[in-house]
Amino acid sequence: MKRSAYLLFLFFFLSLSLFAQENLNHYKYIIVPQKYAFLKQPNQYGLNVLTKELLENKGFAVFFDDAQLPAELTTNKCDGLIAEILEKNSMFSTNLTLILKDCGGQVVFKSKEGKSREKEYSESYNLALQDAFISLNDFKYAYKAPSNQTPKPLAQEVISKVEITPNQATPISKQIEETLYAQPVANGYQLVDSSPKKVLALLKTSVPDYYIASTETVNGVLLKKNGDWFFEYYQNGQLVCEKLRVKF
Repeated sequence: MKRSAYLLFLFFFLSLSLFAQENLNHYKYIIVPQKYAFLKQPNQYGLNVLTKELLENKGFAVFFDDAQLPAELTTNKCDGLIAEILEKNSMFSTNLTLILKDCGGQVVFKSKEGKSREKEYSESYNLALQDAFISLNDFKYAYKAPSNQTPKPLAQEVISKVEITPNQATPISKQIEETLYAQPVANGYQLVDSSPKKVLALLKTSVPDYYIASTETVNGVLLKKNGDWFFEYYQNGQLVCEKLRVKF
């Protein structure tokens, strides 16, 4: 009797999960906030950038909430979902849950509670978020217009006429000419200059060519774009993007 009840519960849970994932196919876009409510700074611990990267890896078109949006999404917010991360306080672990809501605030998808017991904040938050995304491991995104909506082609590169100030979406760009060398350490690397002096600490993630990065004063991410390495972080509320020369 207990086994039958367990199997019935498991079937019900899996059915709800598959139904929720299927609903995601009715949305073309996802909007990720620059700052989560439980954190003090934009993209603290690299969580917001990591959320965007992980959702893009599933096939979604993802935008930050202060970025220029496709005209289609500006005209109809209901074509997109809004991502939220919920934190459950615990003395011994970091617990994060991914929530995707529609334009009316209704929950379309809720992940499992991702957990990490790492003591270092940056690593713990990132590992917990990646654990939450396990709920989407078997999900393959394929846009399907809702039955009550006429199918429309994917939005072209038409940008809304919303005025964007440099402080909103345009990063401060810098280029560091000196070559930095990667030295393997536990869970990642440290980048050193020719002195050799430690310049940047890197922690591995499950995303290729994407590292949690930190100096003595700032936290951010190191990622590879178009064959080049970039260190991105926030300073006084402004996104800074440093192009680095890195040899692994």
